[in-house]
Amino acid sequence: MGTLARAAFRMRWLLCVPLVCSLATEQLQRDPTLDHHWDLWKKFHGKQYKEKNEEDARRLIWEKNLKFVMRHNLEYSMGMHSYDVSMNHMGDMTNEEISCMRTSLRVPRSQPRRNGTYKFNAKQNLPDSMDWREKGCVTEVKYQGSCGACWAFSAVGALEAQLKLKTGKLVSLSAQNLVDCATTEKYGNKGCGGGFMTEAFQYIIDNGGIESDTSYPYKATDEKCHYDAKNRAATCSRYTELPYGDEEALKEAVATKGPVSVGIDASHSSFFFYKSGVYDDPSCTGNVNHGVLVVGYGTLDGKDYWLVKNSWGLNFGDQGYIRMARNKKNHCGIASYCSYPEI
Repeated sequence: MGTLARAAFRMRWLLCVPLVCSLATEQLQRDPTLDHHWDLWKKFHGKQYKEKNEEDARRLIWEKNLKFVMRHNLEYSMGMHSYDVSMNHMGDMTNEEISCMRTSLRVPRSQPRRNGTYKFNAKQNLPDSMDWREKGCVTEVKYQGSCGACWAFSAVGALEAQLKLKTGKLVSLSAQNLVDCATTEKYGNKGCGGGFMTEAFQYIIDNGGIESDTSYPYKATDEKCHYDAKNRAATCSRYTELPYGDEEALKEAVATKGPVSVGIDASHSSFFFYKSGVYDDPSCTGNVNHGVLVVGYGTLDGKDYWLVKNSWGLNFGDQGYIRMARNKKNHCGIASYCSYPEI
């Protein structure tokens, strides 16, 4: 990491991380009966803290999140929720930290480019369920780390599927290529500071391609653009945006075109610690802040869902995935900003 990149990362970290030391004095002392569980959790997730004050503060945050998980799952056992939650690698982080570091979707202020107009066919018979993983069109779950590159991972995920459908080869494409290079004023993206999927597609179109993750690996920080056309792994000829808020159009696109990039509201503890079931939270709004990839849909225990690939690693949700409520009035804004690329 270069000097400027380190400085930018530290500035972002300082802006996002609360004054954890002050939390230790503002809250009650830690619960000693949880000492063993805290040690187990730290060991499982490889957590280490440089100073005792930091660990004390993180412990208090962890206990608060643990209480939320226990309360929610008790209610789940009584049939009050359609999904359960669990402590994961983000258990020692506040909601504000997680939102600031990992949900950085930047919806363009101006009217998005209508690079393609989606033609919805209401009479088309669609399958009751779809999972593009079963067709070999979805790469492994990625981990964006403390870099707001959700938009880049969503974009490359959609393009990876199109590449597989066209060439028969599944290749992990470079999110770092987008973080470093799709950041000029023309595109409005800010690298680890956030961006938008259609602007990423437009960069790939204008650039004439994108590299693979192998040739241009992910660093979870902003670096200088070093795209090399000799390593081009995929191209993009156009992208299409779906009608705003139309879940039927999204279903048709996922069924007939492939995985679709979408924005969602991911700003609640219930989302951060989701484990299984169908995520249906009344507090989830249409104020989208996170870019993800819809790779399928279906019905579980009578509840329709969207199958969503996240970029928070395998420790999030169901091996990196979350099932989000479908046909629930555009729950979490999942059908508000949808797009897919074409090769």
